[in-house]
Amino acid sequence: MSTKPSKAATTKTGDSRIADNKKAVFNYAIEERFEAGMVLEGWEVKALREGKVQLTDGYVIIRSGELFLIGCQINPLNTASSHVTPDSVRTKKLLLQKDQIRRLIGKVEQKGYTLVPLNLHWKNGKVKCEIALGKGKAEHDKRDTIKDREGKREVERVMKSRTR
Repeated sequence: MSTKPSKAATTKTGDSRIADNKKAVFNYAIEERFEAGMVLEGWEVKALREGKVQLTDGYVIIRSGELFLIGCQINPLNTASSHVTPDSVRTKKLLLQKDQIRRLIGKVEQKGYTLVPLNLHWKNGKVKCEIALGKGKAEHDKRDTIKDREGKREVERVMKSRTR
């Protein structure tokens, strides 16, 4: 899902969202959220400023006590440096405190838990990735989510038509 930063997503401190993973909230029951820093190359930061990212297929794995974001595609700009060979699906290291990583490892080893990226955003001039600890939803839970969403839309339509 490629999204460009919108003016509405900018907060008071100048922070803004780069991309959201809407499928994550639909496919997983989110239990805990964490904000992690990212190790990026210069061309990736420039591409993120232009909103050239797709987060939908991304997931987080734990390798030797460290977190890595896999499947997040950052498309290089046409004006990238000639001396750099950009890899759009490069594995990106996520930065968290050791005690948080240990806690996440314990939770992920439990049955059914997984780590999914929710969004990428700017915070104080740095790119942050919000990751979540979640359990996969069953098919009937997804149908309930759709039914609830459509019900809320219908109520909003009725309320909006009454105010006119």
